[in-house]
Amino acid sequence: MARSDVVCGLDIGTTKTAAVIATLGRDGPVDIIGFGVAPSSGLRKGVVTDLEETVKSIEAAMEAAERMAGVHVSHAFVGVTGEHVKSLNSHGIVAVSGEDREVGPLDVKRVVDASTIITLPAERQLIHTLPREYVVDGQNGITDPVGMSAARLEVDTHIVTAGSSFVANVLKCVHRAGIEPNGVIFEPLAAGAAVLLPEERNAGVVLLDIGGGTTDVAVYWGGGVYHTWTVPVGGDLITNDIALGLKTSHGEAENVKLAFGTADVAADLGDATFEVKAVSGRTTRPAAKHFLRQIIVARMGEIFKIVRSNLAENCPPEVMLAELVLTGGGAELAGVDALAADLFDLPARIGTPMRVGGLTEAIKHPAYAAVVGLVLFGAKSDGAVQPARTNGKGVWHRVTSWMSEVFG
Repeated sequence: MARSDVVCGLDIGTTKTAAVIATLGRDGPVDIIGFGVAPSSGLRKGVVTDLEETVKSIEAAMEAAERMAGVHVSHAFVGVTGEHVKSLNSHGIVAVSGEDREVGPLDVKRVVDASTIITLPAERQLIHTLPREYVVDGQNGITDPVGMSAARLEVDTHIVTAGSSFVANVLKCVHRAGIEPNGVIFEPLAAGAAVLLPEERNAGVVLLDIGGGTTDVAVYWGGGVYHTWTVPVGGDLITNDIALGLKTSHGEAENVKLAFGTADVAADLGDATFEVKAVSGRTTRPAAKHFLRQIIVARMGEIFKIVRSNLAENCPPEVMLAELVLTGGGAELAGVDALAADLFDLPARIGTPMRVGGLTEAIKHPAYAAVVGLVLFGAKSDGAVQPARTNGKGVWHRVTSWMSEVFG
């Protein structure tokens, strides 16, 4: 992909489908020229439940983005998430080739490939291989070994796999919408590309991308990805409980959450109330704001405790964590960062998309971090993402050090 080309990101979520179109300057920033969003009802927790509804959502979001950009897009980088996505850490080791014993790009590729020699069930596909650090003749902490003299080269990688059939169904919807996928990217990695600073990745940071149906987790440590995971619950859990607690419809519960919801336990709400529609929509009745907050804090707290337990199981003591960054639509609730900071005992901030120009005000919200990150991936791919096949035999396999490119 040439640097002057147009690139598109497509985030197909549980509650919304978002598309971003950007131009890639040769030396300048990625400039967003088109943005579209449409309601989504054919996907649940990252899994396609209705092909036709998902196709309609993709078409609507793409049409809006193309209309704004004034260009037609035929390819897009597609985000994927869901409980079917799994990860593990691996290690590769090779002897450095060549008489001069100097590490070259081929040696780097060989050692990364060696780390991917793992046993995978037939129904799973490798979608990312992310180098975290290289070891040159026993010296660790190397980020770029090319040009170094060495006899032995090692690498620690983070490997992400996904269920072939789940990804194939997402790609089928994209194809039916008239879009050819350039690549598939695990969404917390895309969100991290959009909202994290290099200093945070080096110091140790937990990224939580709180979507409608899932909460994606990515732990960055020592400059690379150490752990990724998907919690099969998100903002919809809160909306459902609001609907039950206030005895209203799901749609009205979502409106109430956005208009009056808060996770700020320090705010003095007193006896403040708001009007909520009955299930029929014909009558309204008052509801207490403190009761709404009680529901939100309880359910968001449950999500955070699930994540905290998973981190305790998968991140050993040497993985020092210095900060928590919240993004996604769920991060837009007032006070959610303070609640998270208290439960995780870590400083917390809200992550909004960075490193892009153009229509930044339209998409400078946590809810659009993943789709902006997909565009940033596309801008740095330079052909490193291999073409897809939807027959279950291959998805995409990233073997380049994209982390330094995207975050550098």
